[in-house]
Order: sequence, then structure tokens, then C-alpha cells
Amino acid sequence: MKVYGIFTVMCYNVLCDKYATRQMYGYCPSWALDWDYRKKGILDEIRHYSADIISLQANYHDAVPMVDTFVQEVETDQFYNYFLPELKKDGYDGIFSPKSRAKTMGESERKYVDGCSIFFRSAKFALVKEHLIEFNQLAMANSEGSDNMLNRVMPKDNIGLAALLKTKEAAWENGIPTDSSMLSQPILVCTAHIHWDPEFCDVKLIQTMMLSNELKTIVEDSARTMRLAGQRENVQLLLCGDFNSLPDSGVIEFLSAGRVSAEHRDFKALGYAGSLRRMPGSDQEFTHNFKLASAYSEDIMPYTNYTYDFKGIIDYIFYSKQTMTPLGLLGPLSQEWFREHKVVGCPHPHVPSGNTL
Repeated sequence: MKVYGIFTVMCYNVLCDKYATRQMYGYCPSWALDWDYRKKGILDEIRHYSADIISLQANYHDAVPMVDTFVQEVETDQFYNYFLPELKKDGYDGIFSPKSRAKTMGESERKYVDGCSIFFRSAKFALVKEHLIEFNQLAMANSEGSDNMLNRVMPKDNIGLAALLKTKEAAWENGIPTDSSMLSQPILVCTAHIHWDPEFCDVKLIQTMMLSNELKTIVEDSARTMRLAGQRENVQLLLCGDFNSLPDSGVIEFLSAGRVSAEHRDFKALGYAGSLRRMPGSDQEFTHNFKLASAYSEDIMPYTNYTYDFKGIIDYIFYSKQTMTPLGLLGPLSQEWFREHKVVGCPHPHVPSGNTL
């Protein structure tokens, strides 16, 4: 009998407090934007779905619920003084990193910087190592040959955060593997928050390419370390986050197809080719070797972001399609619910954030 490791994942974009303003979300009552109100609703929702892996991000785009692992973007103070202690009560552990600008700030300002976090159920997973990916540092290192790499990509302080986990016995719900080497299956869980501005589609694509290249190095180094230790070395990849990119963008084409043309419109013909020479591929295209698939399609999930003036998919969960199979999808809030309750956008008194998967 074959045995399978089964786990659930939730990707949740927490609208952080400093962006939850009436100027931005005038259709939502002030009391429903207050952090003390929203944080309880967010935690209740997280606890309700009880995912094994949770990815959190935080920005001023807000949306609606969707899937099964928990990856989160959240302010530094929120993570350490609220989410981490509360979720530890439920058997989770977690890691967090603020965006790169936190390094330039004093302690009092740093606690309000938003960032990314990953929580995991301690009974099912053990943390092997965590990795921070800073896009501004990578842009600086690859700036040769392009002023735009310095002037457009490098100033953006977005990050990726990755946790190398290994499974425990509890992750094998239908029986313990007879092959003991399978018991501690390594999984690299990554969450990322890509730059938001639609006018900077070139920055989004380059950040995603840099992320993929860094994950390749992390996977290879992790496999080498595990091989030397006599452990299972086939590292699986789970990539979640707010990519701030629509399904027809260069970002999603690159992640889904494993390649993107060097002449893609999203590069805006800004002359990045010279500074991207170290990226895998050729003169004609850039590539990656991860065989990734999205956990959902547009016909199943028409939106992950539902605000007054924008409704669409910008948040994603990608998985290694050769070795992982999605068994179910939570799906979006129904259009009928929005119409029946006259909801024009989120956040809403009954939807404390948005961008959840």
C-alpha cells in the first residue's frame, strides 16, 4: 500500500494596520478597519481553516478567502506580539522577516514595517533552516550594464522568505512509510511579496526571476547537505505569495511555463539584458527548471483580490506538479453573497482582510 504525506496550505494577505485607512477604503466603516477589530477576525478565520502551513503577507491591497497553507505578510509588531504567541497556543511555530527597509530604521520605527511570515504545524513539520531573499541586494549585485536595474529595481525593498521543513510522522496520515528515508521528506516553503505598482511590471518580472534563481540555489544546497548526511534529498517546492500580477502577466507566464521571452512586453524594452546574463536561459529567453503548477485556475478562482476598484487574481500557490497533487480547494466567496449583502469591496465587517487562498 502506498502512503502519502497530506497537508493543507493557506495563503493570506493581511491588510496591515497602517494601510487600513478610510482614504483607501471609504466603503468600509471606520470601526471595521480598526486593527483591534480586524485582528480578531483574521485570527478566527485562520483558526477556522486550521491549515498545516500558513503563509502571510501584508500590504494595502485587500481581498477574499481561498485555500489550504498559511503564508502571511504582517507587521513586525503584529507577528511577535499577536500572531506568533496566539498561534503557538494552537500548535504552530513560525518565522518572519520585515522588508529590507527595516535595516535602516530605529527600533521604534522597525516594529511597524510589514513583511512576510510562514507558520507550520509543529506536530507535522520541523524547521531545518530559514532563508531570507532580499531583492534590492540581488538587484545591486546584478546591476552591471543597466541603469534601470539600479534606478527601478534596486530601490524596491520587497522580500521573499523560505522555510526548509521536513515532515514528521504525523504528516503521513494514512500510514508510516515502510521506507524510513521517506519519513523526513524535505519541503521548501516560500512566500514572497512582489512589488505592487502596475507601472513597474518590469520590476515584478525581474524580482520573480531573481526569486526563482535564489530558490534553485537553496534547493541545490539543501539537497547536497542532506545527501552528505544520508537523508532524503529530493526537496519539494511550495511557492506562495502576493505576486501582484494577473494570470496573463510575464510573472505568471514565467512561473507556469518555466520560461519567458527576453523580448517580453513586461520588460518594457528598458535594456535589462546585460544585467540579466547570470540568469538561466539564453539570449532569447529566461528559464527555470522547477515544474510548477498553480493550485487553481481562473475559471475556479476568478479573484483573490476584491476591492471597490479592482477584482482579480494576484495571489498564488504554486507547487511541484511532478510530485504533488492538490486534493481540494476552498474557493472564493460567492458572487451571490457579495450581491445579497451589497458588498462592493473588502475589507468588510465580515471580511477582515482579503487576499486569502
